[in-house]
Amino acid sequence: MIPVTAITHSLSGLSWRWRGGNMDMSTGGFGSNAGQLDNLVDQLLLARGVERDDLERHRRPTLRDFLPDPSIFNDMDKAAARLADAITKREAIAVYGDYDVDGATSAALLIRFLAGLGTSARPYIPDRLLEGYGPSAEGLVKLAREGAQLIVTVDCGAMAYEALGAARAEGVDVIVVDHHKCNAELPPATALVNPNRLDESDEAASHSHMAAVGVAFLLAIATLRELRTRGVLGPRDGPDLMSLLDLVALGTVADVAQIRGVNRAFVAQGLKIMARRENIGLAALIDASRLTRSPTCSDLGFALGPRINAAGRIGDSGLGVRLLTTSDAEEARDIAARLSELNDERRAIEQAVQESAEAQVDAQHNRSVVVVHGPGWHPGVIGIVAGRIKEKTGRPTLVIAEDGDTEGNGKGSGRSITGVDLGAAIIAARAAGLLIAGGGHAMACGLTIAPGGTGAFADWLDERLARDVGLARQSQSLLLDLSLAPGGLTPDLVERLEAAGPFGMGWPGPRVAVGPVRLIKCDLVGTDHVRMVAGGPDGRSFKAIAFRAAETEMGQTLLHGSRGRLLWLVGRAKIDDWGSRPAAELHVEDAAFAD
Repeated sequence: MIPVTAITHSLSGLSWRWRGGNMDMSTGGFGSNAGQLDNLVDQLLLARGVERDDLERHRRPTLRDFLPDPSIFNDMDKAAARLADAITKREAIAVYGDYDVDGATSAALLIRFLAGLGTSARPYIPDRLLEGYGPSAEGLVKLAREGAQLIVTVDCGAMAYEALGAARAEGVDVIVVDHHKCNAELPPATALVNPNRLDESDEAASHSHMAAVGVAFLLAIATLRELRTRGVLGPRDGPDLMSLLDLVALGTVADVAQIRGVNRAFVAQGLKIMARRENIGLAALIDASRLTRSPTCSDLGFALGPRINAAGRIGDSGLGVRLLTTSDAEEARDIAARLSELNDERRAIEQAVQESAEAQVDAQHNRSVVVVHGPGWHPGVIGIVAGRIKEKTGRPTLVIAEDGDTEGNGKGSGRSITGVDLGAAIIAARAAGLLIAGGGHAMACGLTIAPGGTGAFADWLDERLARDVGLARQSQSLLLDLSLAPGGLTPDLVERLEAAGPFGMGWPGPRVAVGPVRLIKCDLVGTDHVRMVAGGPDGRSFKAIAFRAAETEMGQTLLHGSRGRLLWLVGRAKIDDWGSRPAAELHVEDAAFAD
């Protein structure tokens, strides 16, 4: 039998190696790792970079242990003071959010926070197709002329030079709350709070992985502190900020922010708040998603987040904020049902664009960065398609809808791989005159490009990122946390593994190798999922599934070339609770022959 870490070329073409220490338990005994199963959480934390003397803090991440002082961020105190002024003077406040989940949760958080102080704020979410990404000059001027005296932009604004200049000329103050990449020269805002400002201190910059909703939460803390310092509120007066952590958790996970540091505390504590179902809109969304238990971190990214995103992608972009701020249970149920319908429509549109985009991929086998484009593609789904193609090719991918806006310009969205900063490249391309607009962060970006400009942009991007992509792909290995015999894959093990969560980007879920096994059953389920039943020499068997894998080399080999052969299966251990008794199953990411 080939040992699991002797795999140098899996069915997906990857080598396998341990993420931390050797956790090989596949032979039925623990070998040199005797007793480690009882200490599994600590082993997983150590493998994710936690120092041994810091284990206690990470076992149960809390805000008390991880939350930074908001004042360490540039302009935070200035923003809090201006927002406190608006509250005490009863000025008209508008909250201008992006149309994705991070924007919706950020806007909802500030609106609910202000409502708790007796102050109403008007939400404004731009239309993706008609207004595009970020605060537009037209939108800000419209709000000013309709009476807004203070505008807070959330999840956008860091690069909005023209729009903020127009707002200033109109005499309205704008606070920018963002987390996207910044230039050295900042736009003319009253205050710009963003941990990714280039002039941040090292301490503040260490929190650059926060989503915008996390930054908005810190602004709420700073504003509440300012109001108490002024004597407007007593030491214990004001809204319960902890009750807003469900929004912070949802926005953080759905925006694929790294789940480390303070974000782990946000998500861990936010899931507890969400389980209490105090937010009527979120409760309705959970019900519409057909979840019969308290949501997990995975549910935020794959069940709840996509439904709110669907509104911004193909429907009414303001539905998400309305859902998350309503106090009317009937309205919440109606909006949640509509979001589910839109999500179904989004899936159908996405499938058509995906098929058209993938037809171009083979012709780009010699490129480091995949850039596909086409007319008629819906701009609301191109980010999802970019992510799908990135996963299949292992290369940064940009998908451009050639007539994506009302002026005929192309609208693009990109997704990157670890080690390749796509957002910085897009900002540089904009500075080089290759783009009309663009920005983002390391793993994702958005852009606007003039008709006919895609070819030159793709060539420039490929040349700029070729070295980074090459280095990133050379270092790609599948990192394993644990190997087991089939009998070791139990609900108890899954519970122990999940105790080291929450997991997500930057804090990867435990990857388990199970084997050696032979496939007792292997067939196709749904459109492109590979379903398996695997059994081992220990006489135990388990269910496994490889999602969206049927057309991959791994999927084809499992379906047609694995009969009778010994295999290692690698993936995430999950609970299958469809039967009368919960059982453990494996969500397969890779496989390799063990004979």
